[in-house]
Order: sequence, then C-alpha cells, then structure tokens
Amino acid sequence: MAREGGGLFAGFRVLGRFSGHVPHVLRYHGRHREFYLATAVGRSVHTYNVSNALPQDITCLAADRMLIFASYDNILHAFARNKEVVHTYEGHKARIHLLQPFGDHVISVDVDNVLIVWNIQSEEEYLQMDFDKATFAVSAVLHPSTYLNKILLGSEQGSLQLWNIRSNKLLYSFPGWHLAVTTLEQAPAVDVVAVGLVSGHIIVHNIKFDETLMKFQQDWGPITAISFRTADGHPVMAAGSPIGHIALWDLEEKKLMCQMQDAHSTAIAGMSFVPGEPLLITNGADNAIRVWIFDGPGGTGRVLRSRMGHSAPPTKIRYHGQNGEQILSAGQDGTLQSFSTVHEKFNKSLGRGSINKKKSKKKGLKLDTMALPPITVFASEVAHQSDWDSIVACHQGYITCTTWNYQKTSMGAHKLKPEEFSKHKPIDIYATSVDITSCGNFAVIGLSTGQVDVYNMQSGIHRGRYGKERAHEGAVRGVAVDGLNQLVITAGSEGLIKFWKFKTKDLVYSTELSSSPSGILLHRDSGILGIAFDDFSISVLDIETRKIVRTFSGHHGRINDMTFSPDGRWLITSSMDCTIKTWDLPSGCLIDCFLVDSAAVSLTMSPTGDFLASTHVDDLGIYLWSNRSLYSLVSLRPLPADYEPSMVTRPSTCPVQDVDVAGDEETCDEMIEYVSPEQLGEQLVTLSSLPESRWKNLLSLDVIKKKNKPREPPKVPKSAPFFIPTVPGLIPRYIAPEEENDTQSKVVNLGVLAQKSDFYIHLEEALSTNEYAAPLNLLKSLGPSHIEIELRGLAPEGGGSMEVMLSFLRMIGMMLNKKYNFELAQAYLALFLKLHLKILLSEPNLLEEVSRLSTQLEETWIHLRALFNQSLCVLTYMKSALL
Repeated sequence: MAREGGGLFAGFRVLGRFSGHVPHVLRYHGRHREFYLATAVGRSVHTYNVSNALPQDITCLAADRMLIFASYDNILHAFARNKEVVHTYEGHKARIHLLQPFGDHVISVDVDNVLIVWNIQSEEEYLQMDFDKATFAVSAVLHPSTYLNKILLGSEQGSLQLWNIRSNKLLYSFPGWHLAVTTLEQAPAVDVVAVGLVSGHIIVHNIKFDETLMKFQQDWGPITAISFRTADGHPVMAAGSPIGHIALWDLEEKKLMCQMQDAHSTAIAGMSFVPGEPLLITNGADNAIRVWIFDGPGGTGRVLRSRMGHSAPPTKIRYHGQNGEQILSAGQDGTLQSFSTVHEKFNKSLGRGSINKKKSKKKGLKLDTMALPPITVFASEVAHQSDWDSIVACHQGYITCTTWNYQKTSMGAHKLKPEEFSKHKPIDIYATSVDITSCGNFAVIGLSTGQVDVYNMQSGIHRGRYGKERAHEGAVRGVAVDGLNQLVITAGSEGLIKFWKFKTKDLVYSTELSSSPSGILLHRDSGILGIAFDDFSISVLDIETRKIVRTFSGHHGRINDMTFSPDGRWLITSSMDCTIKTWDLPSGCLIDCFLVDSAAVSLTMSPTGDFLASTHVDDLGIYLWSNRSLYSLVSLRPLPADYEPSMVTRPSTCPVQDVDVAGDEETCDEMIEYVSPEQLGEQLVTLSSLPESRWKNLLSLDVIKKKNKPREPPKVPKSAPFFIPTVPGLIPRYIAPEEENDTQSKVVNLGVLAQKSDFYIHLEEALSTNEYAAPLNLLKSLGPSHIEIELRGLAPEGGGSMEVMLSFLRMIGMMLNKKYNFELAQAYLALFLKLHLKILLSEPNLLEEVSRLSTQLEETWIHLRALFNQSLCVLTYMKSALL
C-alpha cells in the first residue's frame, strides 16, 4: 500500500559536484563580452553560475556562440539562455560520443559510427553518413578554420579524412601515423591542426600540403586534450594526459617548456586557454575545475581559482554550527571539506590528513607515503573554534586521531593517541568513535580494544581514562558527552551501555542491551540517546531515567547512520536496504519512508530544521532534501504496516521547486483540517475567542469618553469662496436653481423614537422560545459603545420593559449553565448591574433572578479558585524545592 500525496522530504539540490569525465567547453558571448564555461555534472550542465537538468547523465558537451549542446544516450539537446532546452534532436540509434557545432548546423557521431548533420533551427537531419568500423571508426571531429563547409575526421585506425558536408564528398584522405587519433585541435595558424595519438605523440600537421611540421611525445599515455595559447605573444601548446599531468610545449624552439604534474588526480578531461589571456582552464573526473594563470618565471602555471569537491565518495557528513549553512564532509579520498548550503564561494577544503605535512609537500600527491587513511568518524564544535582546533577525527584502521582547525582550514597541531603507543604503532588497534564536548575543551575517543580516553583540545594532553584498564570488554561502538559535561555514555560491542561521571571517571550505571550496538547518537538538548543495533533494530534511551523508552524495527539492512530533528521529535535513519525512514518519538510510529536508488551512507539534519542532507554509495555529491512540513500541509499520521515506499529520484545540482504541493493537498484524502469545537467539554469553563477590547473596558466607558473629550469646542471652518455651479460641457452654462416643493415638517415623528433594535426583538422572542443563541451572537458582534447603548435601552425609561430585562438575565444564566463565553457573561452582567441597579431593587421578579445568578457564579468561582490554588501550590513547590 502506498501513501497518496507527497512525503515529508522533497529533493532540493546536490552540493559538491563540479566536474565529471566529460570535457568542458568555453564559449564567448559577444553582447556580454564575457567567456562562459560549461561543464557536465551528472544530469546537469553548469554554466557558471546556472544549472540545467536532463533526464540522464550527460555523455557529450559542445557549444557555439549562442547555444550549448548536451547529449545523453542517443538524444541531443540544445540549451539557450543558459537555462532552458529549446531544441531536441532524435534520430541516433546508439549513444552519441562526439559533437561539433558547425555554423547553422551541429554534427553528432554515435558509437555505431553514424554521423548526422542537424539543422539547428528546424531540428531536421541535413545529412547522414555511415562509416565502416573496420576501416574508419570515427574518434575525433574538427572544423578547420576558414575551411567553408568542411570537417576533418580522425579515426581509431589512424587515418584522417577531410569531407565537404554541403556536397557530401570526400575531399582528401590522410594516411595518418597508424595509431589511433584521440583528439584534434585547431592551431592559431591557418591550415595547421594538432593531432593527439593514443601513443602519446602530438603531431602538428599542415592539412593543406599534407606535411608534418612538428612532432612531440609524452610518456604519460594517450593524449586526452590539447589547447593552444593565443594572442598574448607566447607560442605555447598544452597537452593533457590520463594520469593528471599537463605538458607545456614551446612551439618556436620545438621543445618541452615545463611540466605541471598532478594538476588533477585523474585524467585531464578538458583543457582550453582563454583567448587573449594567460589563463588555462582544466577539468577532470576528480570533480574539480581549475583556472591556471601563467604569470611567473619559467612558464609554469599556478592555480588562480578553483571549484572542487570530493574525488571519492563521502563517508561522513555533519552540520557545523547552529546556523545550518555549513556541512563538514569526510571522503574516501582522505580529505575533509566544508560545503556551504548558501553559495559555492563559501566552500572550504581543510586538506588531506598527513603524518608529516612538510614531508608530504616535498613528495607530492602521488608519491605521498605520509598520507593518513580516510576519515571514518569525526566530531566538531563551534565553541572556541577561533582559539584552537575545533574538529577531531578518527581514521580508518589507524589508532591516532587528528585535530583540525576550521578557521585556518587546515589540519591541526595535535595527534591524539594513548601514551603506551607513542613509541610503536600497533597493528590491529584503531580508534572507532569520537565525540567533543559542547564547550570545545575536551575530546573523548573510543578504541577497538575497549579503552575510552579523554584529551584536552587546546594542548593535546591526555586527561584520563574511563575504567581501570578499559571501559568495555569489546570494541567501543560509540561515545557521547551530554550538554553539561556531567555524563559520558559509551557503548561496547559486548552489548553494554555504560554511564560515567565525566570529571571523576567513575562508573555510574550500566545496562545490558538486547543485541550488540552498531552506533549511538545523542540529542543533547533533550537527553535522548538513539542506539542502532546489529540486528537492524533501533532503540531510544532516556539518559535521565536510563531506560529504553522506544524501540523501532523495520529496516532490512545494516543501519548506516542516524540523525535527530532539532526539536528531538523525529529520529531519521538510513540503511543498506536503500530506505530513509522518519520515526516520530512521541507517538512511537513510523511517519515517513522513501526509497532511493543508492543506499544512504550518512545523514545529518540542519540545526534550523529546513534541510536533511545525505550522501550515497559511490556518489560524490551531498544531497539536500527540503523539509516540506515547514511550507506545506504534510500528513504526520502513522504509516500502515503494509506500506510500500516509493522510489524518489535524487535531486540534481539545480534547486527543485516543489510545484506539486497544491495538487498533493487536493488529492490527499487523509489530510482533513481539524476545526476546534466551541467547547471541548460541557464541564469545562470555556472563554470566548473575542479580543479583550470587546469586553474588558465595558465598565470604564464613561471614563474613556471623558478622557477622549476634546479640550476646545470644534471651530467653524472659514467660509469658502462663492462659486456658481456650472453644467459640464464645451459651452459653460450655469445650473438652474431647483424649486423646493417639499417643505420640512417641524413635527417630531414619535414612531421613529419608539423603534426597537434587533437585539431587543431577539430577547422578546427568547421569552417564548427559550433560545438565547441569536441575541448572544448579535451582542458578540457589537463594539463596546454599541453594547452599552443596547443595555441602556432595556430599561423602561429607555423604551424597554421589565420582561426584556428578565430575558437578558436568563440569557446570562444560560451562559453560566453551559460554562462557555465565561468572561463575556461576567462583563455583560457587571455592566447591566451598573446601569440598572435601582430598578432591580424595586422589582421582585428581577431580584429573584439576580439572586439565582449569584448562586451560580459563587459555585463556579469556588471550583475555579480551588484549581488555581492547587496549580499555584505545585508551581511554588517546583520553584523552591531542591530536586
């Protein structure tokens, strides 16, 4: 059974994705006079700073003066204005792997060796050419400068062909160099083309005379990209390699000028010099885009600016701080990075863990034997982060824990490990869990041997150990410190949860669990501890009573991570069964569940409650899911036992607008808006919902009128100038005076004075029907002054009668009997007694009704006073008693 309507979380966007294996494209916008860089990231095209989403991952990218062309599988799309698909080209039977804009046309080549020339505007095929894979498998395509209607094709067999697209003729065939062509690039000189080969050779060839001008060779494997530096007086050619190195060749002296090693940690996917500027843009599958500037001696480049994320999937993410704007992420590439949910420019990279930073810098990235293993668990705290290190991390299979400085964006000064292992490194002992106190002064670290140690974050000095030798018999699966540094909670693989005094290190309490825990998470504000077990169940423990208060089961795989909502009402869990579930702690029920195509490895909830962040298996991004309960009506009812979660597509880098919210609300039958009744129970004294201004000042109206009385009498305005009224039109004419036929009578009509009000009429009718709802509702709709006028009119001298006054008192009696509109009954009765006290004393019927009302009021007030006194007594005790 599936739930109708939307779930609790909706995909928003992904962070930390900047580049992929598809080469970038650089295009110049003439009107803006700017260069735009476009990269393919999964299903999206990034044009800094705009994203566009396609249904599947992009496999090829190209651009001309106005459009960006992106293909996935066998379909080609054209983007305009950097954000919308304006053309779609369908006709290929296989995946497209080469694109070439060509004036009013665009050329695409698929893996089946079919070349199609498309008309950009009409989206029709202009020409289709089939090549034999055995003799000419197209591997590169180029439009040579000044060669009208001609394209140059490179092949895996090594030969090149020059074709005229307009006449569909083969003009010339180049024999090649018997090695597969990987890339073709136009040189600044006309008729000259650079050819990159799979052997690492670069051939600078004149295609007009079929002559080889220069020949270079790289020892790093096939040539992946070529670019020429133009228009600034430096004849330089840059060539990329599969291992991330870049070679810069001097074309005048025909020799290698310099090398840029480890420009990327993976193959150089795309490379292009910015025309007229000493800037080189590179991107690679390591999820990085870098802009290099050549302004130093020796011709080598330095990084001017970059956008980079994790080059390997993240393993742990946590929000840093209380503003919900920074997410700390540890990846399998060994780096610790901070991603901003606001803008990419606020991203930080804290670098890679190293045993010795100086030696690591000398050896370089590839030969670094000092690099630490990837971070598995970390904890951070913003308190004192400007004074000393504020992050502590455990590394995979490593006993030493490292500290990191968020302010300096670098690895910290201390390496925390027990003193007995300071001289030698144990093989099978490693740190398993870590936590940092809310004050930022201490770090608590658990080891696989069962030891739990405390270190000072400022000095890195060991401050004690829990237990005589070790805290647990088995490996420590989790440690947590409460918000006031009173308790330390540890969980061991033997199935015990232990509570320790933080300062004295004494054991306070120990409880045995039903199964071995795999991890714990503490919500410090509410004192709730979440425990994940190896049998895929979850328990929630209250650290004040030290008892398990909730137990949840429903996952069918190992629980990877847990996170609490900021108010502690929800526990959100992720598992290897690819589900993300939300448990409501007060009701103890599952309120939301959805499937993703890849299991979530880590979860964290924003401190502001607006986003849930997740990382997934074999994925480089951090995915944000918006909390729909903040901006729309979402059902939080328990899910049925036979609920089948639906598959939810992970968001792309473009923020998703939740446009289906209104439709979901209309179609969801279970979302019935609750309307509060006028009175919850007949025995409960209920007040009205009217504002105080309607009833609170009824007894003080004469004082208010006296205060509001003007000090000076109103002055007669000065007489305006005399104008004879005219008739509108082109010709001015005066209005003829009207004769006054109806003379005003000076005799007063007494019927007007004797007219009864609606409230008066309703009270008269209620004498016979005994229904007082109509006069009460009418009185509730009136203002204070109007209410006073109506009550004055009930007396005989005001045009009323004794019967109507009796009816009013009965209406007050009905309100006291039903115990609703209680404060209105008091206010109306007080005003009535103030206005008509002399008349009541002279009328026995009215006096009898008033005495009956007095008895009712006294009984009700005695009951209320007893409740008030009891509540005040309990409150005073709670304030003064030493609990």
